[in-house]
Amino acid sequence: MSIEIVNRLLRQKENIRLEFKEAKNTLPANMFESICAMLNRDGGDILLGVADTGTVVGIDPAALETMINNIVTLSNNAQKLDPPFILFPIKQQLNGKFILHLQIPSSSQLHKTAGVVFDRSKDGDFRVTNPAQIADLYNKKRSHYTENKLYPFLKFSDFKPGLFSKIRNLIRSNNPNHPWLALTDEQMLEKAGLWKLDYLTGQSGYTLAAALLLGKDEVIQQILPHYKIDALVRIHDVFRYDDRLYIQTNLIEAYEQLMDFVAKHLPDKFYQIGDQRISLRTHIFREIVANIIVHREYMNAHPCTFVIKKSGVETENANNPNGHGLIDVMHFVPFPKNPTIAKFFIQLGRVDELGSGVINVNRFIQEYANEGKPSFVEGNTFKMFIPVPPVEEEVKSIEGAIEGAIEGAIEGASKRVKDKLSILLKAIVVSEGNRVPYYKKATCLPDSSLERYLQKLKEAGFIEFRGEAAHTGGYYLTEKIKEKLKPAR
Repeated sequence: MSIEIVNRLLRQKENIRLEFKEAKNTLPANMFESICAMLNRDGGDILLGVADTGTVVGIDPAALETMINNIVTLSNNAQKLDPPFILFPIKQQLNGKFILHLQIPSSSQLHKTAGVVFDRSKDGDFRVTNPAQIADLYNKKRSHYTENKLYPFLKFSDFKPGLFSKIRNLIRSNNPNHPWLALTDEQMLEKAGLWKLDYLTGQSGYTLAAALLLGKDEVIQQILPHYKIDALVRIHDVFRYDDRLYIQTNLIEAYEQLMDFVAKHLPDKFYQIGDQRISLRTHIFREIVANIIVHREYMNAHPCTFVIKKSGVETENANNPNGHGLIDVMHFVPFPKNPTIAKFFIQLGRVDELGSGVINVNRFIQEYANEGKPSFVEGNTFKMFIPVPPVEEEVKSIEGAIEGAIEGAIEGASKRVKDKLSILLKAIVVSEGNRVPYYKKATCLPDSSLERYLQKLKEAGFIEFRGEAAHTGGYYLTEKIKEKLKPAR
């Protein structure tokens, strides 16, 4: 979360969604009561190191890392927070003083701390001991959050086996010390809230969220026959399409496929942040694609569409609205529609924080599209419009020449592999001399695949590595590929 948003929170008074807590050297004794209450109600923000008046008093720098580790560990411990809901506080510095920001979503489950249910009101946190009140809280969540729908006959064998190694690699690259890495696959799913006990019926098992995140394609289609993401390019043929991608797979691979489609059809620009160059296309559309996947109402049969036009990208998604109308970027309150799915994507590093998508898109769009503003409209369907730069003929001709070169030189590879090789080669054409981390960000390809594709391009004689790998080295085009692209450049 940007420092501007934290400053905005500090200008407010404590309320049902905002809590200030002093924490000089240790965690406040009642902190998990507030976390539990916000999870059970509408979510919110907790700022540690801030007095009740909103004055920043700070946290002892020597205690910061211990406090962060304790929050992560305790929120993942069922004896402290049941069921667990792992939290990662964000460290911020204001006028030389450190604070910790905890962003708490509204959970789709009912939580307890130390065996007690807490709820939230404008007056703070309060215990809920009346069975009827507990049942009311539970029933509201049960009817509102369909991701928690239980499927008692859904088995671990119904999940796609290869996904678990991919999940662990993504978690490890995002946080090498993540506590889930020490768990078995079954334990990890339970900690992630994908297995649950329904206290109303007594049934237990995996949830709709588990099926969507991990299920084999045929399992997902049996549970949700209407589920699909329809991605189209309508630049030249506006009545049908220039290209189409029809996605009906698990959400982890659906994200990758849609990002590949973006990389194939949208131009890229590179932007300097300090001493680092970033791909604007990747930074913007990872947020858009994650938003489509994480916040969709999956029990609604309305199709999800992602349409690339000359003027920009239009998306529409089934929604369980938390308000109606155009979202005000500077004053909106993030509200996850599928908290369990959102939490899982956060652990993978594909979602930063709640509300980060709207903020990051607005931050980078002027650099990417030069003019035009994005719009986010909430209603029974959630609609987004993201302006894009004009697709110049030069860029299109480079793409065509690259695809032709790949097709002619790489034999025995599938169309999907050739598409990814084209994406990688285009990134090198646009910006030579970079190393693996740069091209990973520019293409969204995982480390293992990226290394393999670089090797294929080297074997084809299209690229070469020059310089020292640890310092000044990078990948450059060979004279062979430059000759092939010369008419298009």
